[in-house]
Amino acid sequence: MGCCSGRCTLAFICGMQLVSVLERQVFDFLGYQWAPILTNFLHIILVILGLFGTIQFRPRYVTGYAAWLVLWMTWNVFIICFYLEVGDLSKDSDLIMTFNISMHRSWWMENGPGCRVTPVTPPPSWAPEDHRYISISGCLLDYQYLEVAHSSLQILLALVGFIYACYVVKLISEEEDSSIKTETEERGRRERRESRKRGGRVQKGVDFIGGFDSYGYQGPQKTSHLQLQPMYMSK
Repeated sequence: MGCCSGRCTLAFICGMQLVSVLERQVFDFLGYQWAPILTNFLHIILVILGLFGTIQFRPRYVTGYAAWLVLWMTWNVFIICFYLEVGDLSKDSDLIMTFNISMHRSWWMENGPGCRVTPVTPPPSWAPEDHRYISISGCLLDYQYLEVAHSSLQILLALVGFIYACYVVKLISEEEDSSIKTETEERGRRERRESRKRGGRVQKGVDFIGGFDSYGYQGPQKTSHLQLQPMYMSK
């Protein structure tokens, strides 16, 4: 019962992770955030493997899933530090999120709740020709805090998933050890039964062979019909 509830809970957590990361993947695609897109794709694959291992009693898959969750939490902590500009990090850097392929920012920057986008004309001379220069105002929540909220949710789900993954691996290992012990005991009982049967057959064979001696077989005896007569010697 404990194993079933633990596995069911972990499967539910994996489902929640898939839903949340797919939602995040959509918005990262819309914002051309290539680094998050790649890590999200890898996360989807590892979560599916963890879900498969949970359903099919594959502790190695669940262990790999748990190890990946540690890296996934580390990545999301870095995303939080990036958008909050901790240390020397800057959320306006193009190298980390887009690999300098484009100047796009998070999709939430222009489409956040209450945001009003106003094109700036004429654009400044340094602006690329294929990009538009805009002004954003009226946002109820800045885009970096929305990204932080997304990463915080992923960290929370990953932390709970890691705890349950370790718990499920422990339960599966205990079940395997218990089944091996049961099989060993059953094999030992079966061997003892077969040994007793063989011993019984050998004992019956020995009794059958030695049965003739128990009744004392005696061969026919010949009786002499000659009578002894005294002999007299003449002087």
